[in-house]
Amino acid sequence: MSTIKKYAAISIVAALGVSTLAACGGSSDGEKKADGAGSKTVTLVSHDSFAASPAVLKEFTRQTGYTVKVLKSGDAGAALNQEILTKGSPRGDVFFGVDNTLLSRALDNGLFQSYEAKGLDRVPADLQLDKGEHRVTPVDTGDICVNYDKKYFADKKLAPPKSLDDLVKPAYKNLLVTENAATSSPGLGFLLATAGQYGDDGWQGYWQKLKDNGVKVVDGWEQAYNDEFSGSSGGKKAKADRPLVVSYASSPPVEVLFAEPKPAEAPTGVATGTCFRQIEFAGLLDGAKNEAGGKALLDFLIGKQFQEDLPLKMFVNPAAKDTKLPEVYAKFGATIDKPLTVEPKKIADKREQWVKSWSSLVNK
Repeated sequence: MSTIKKYAAISIVAALGVSTLAACGGSSDGEKKADGAGSKTVTLVSHDSFAASPAVLKEFTRQTGYTVKVLKSGDAGAALNQEILTKGSPRGDVFFGVDNTLLSRALDNGLFQSYEAKGLDRVPADLQLDKGEHRVTPVDTGDICVNYDKKYFADKKLAPPKSLDDLVKPAYKNLLVTENAATSSPGLGFLLATAGQYGDDGWQGYWQKLKDNGVKVVDGWEQAYNDEFSGSSGGKKAKADRPLVVSYASSPPVEVLFAEPKPAEAPTGVATGTCFRQIEFAGLLDGAKNEAGGKALLDFLIGKQFQEDLPLKMFVNPAAKDTKLPEVYAKFGATIDKPLTVEPKKIADKREQWVKSWSSLVNK
């Protein structure tokens, strides 16, 4: 999820200020003891980029009597690895942040209990990848897409690319920067987009064409977007000479949201034919000490208050289909009607080899 979690570097995310929000009236005896059955604390384990408005989590406390303690544990992959190592004796009650690129790994390791969250009927069926067993609940989606610098293409009188096929054309030579698929979530998502588009027999040939066409690979999103992408509002503009970057469909509205003065239109656009759909999930951890609190939290994560809070806190799209998007999203965001996807089981089976082959190809 993990989606669209990369904007702290340009002072965008006003993240949750404390890891534990105390309930009104002070700590109860149950909270002073280790969290467990009967405790009024429910622990949410997540990646470092989890963010929610304090007022929203206080509303959860008001509604349920439970206080949320957030345990951040590195990026999504690192957080998941820690839960696998502590399987059966989890560090919390609910895990948030496993996405469709890592889902099969989590399910195969038996990390979650089955629980059908209240309000799940508001979530589209195509997001419910574990619909039969409900071990995870879809919370948000995000699309990894190539973004482009509108001014560059207008000045050059060159149409921006629309598809993956366009990116290997001579007109776009030396224009694209992407992230390392072995170290970066958007980098992996872009690799999966090419695997989804061209299949096992074609994606490596496509990447050879990208390499021949001058694609630049850097370690992570911050470097790609802020240091290399000419359309970014942050970072080191002196060396930002690439007008195409792998980022997110939400990047243009975020550029508008934090621009001063506000522009009439987003300075960047999205090549909608290049997008890979990420779905981010939460689940009740097997062995959770506060099972009742965990179930209440899962209900809340797909409820109205949390879903409406998501777009401007973690820059992702809410999973619940009846959630109203902020005006800046509705006005400046890109709609991805046909995102590229790869079945989670195939990702689980192929991911390690795909990344290894990709690394050999781009580094040779």
